[in-house]
Amino acid sequence: MSVQEFASREGLIDYLADSMADDLRAAITLDGAATLAVPGGSTPGPVFDRLSGAGLDWSKVTILPGDERWVPETSEHSNAAQIRARLLRGKAMTAQFLPLYDGGDGSVGALSARLEPLLPLTVVFLGMGGDMHTASLFPGDKVLGTPTGAILHYVPVPGLDPRVPRMTLTPAAINGAKRKYLVLFGDDKLAAYKRALSAEDPVQAPILAVSRNLNVLWAE
Repeated sequence: MSVQEFASREGLIDYLADSMADDLRAAITLDGAATLAVPGGSTPGPVFDRLSGAGLDWSKVTILPGDERWVPETSEHSNAAQIRARLLRGKAMTAQFLPLYDGGDGSVGALSARLEPLLPLTVVFLGMGGDMHTASLFPGDKVLGTPTGAILHYVPVPGLDPRVPRMTLTPAAINGAKRKYLVLFGDDKLAAYKRALSAEDPVQAPILAVSRNLNVLWAE
């Protein structure tokens, strides 16, 4: 898998925001609606800022977290809170939002039923950790080695701070998307991605589980 390199983070952010906006517009024209799954963490914030100003019919777009820590939006660790603050504003404030956290016990049934009519997702925007995890798909997770048609996967307690349960899209749901982007910032992330390619085992390198037709973007 080739990596598209950018001279600056700002250039990558502009390219990604413009590309995702184009993807959403095309889906709205073709299907009358579009869906966008986005990550948490520090990487997406500047992309959200840029994308929220894109000119398209946001009322026909549904946005959801690609994964979520099992905490309410009042928590500083909530991905949904960051999405509301930095993406669901400006021109994008009319978009529909589908949070994953529902305050329950992590049952995937009701959440999956809400998501199923939205499949296949139009765009999935991914990040990757230094341990090669993406979304909340962590090394050693059984879902990585077992093909499944499930949409969501509940992760009881991953070994990352904060140590709280998580809900995540499955590899099947991510791979079914019409367009997928992985953003890597810094030499450490690029080196981790190259290690994943060498590993050839998605159980140990989860990013490989969602690598089909993946657009990989990197900037120092």
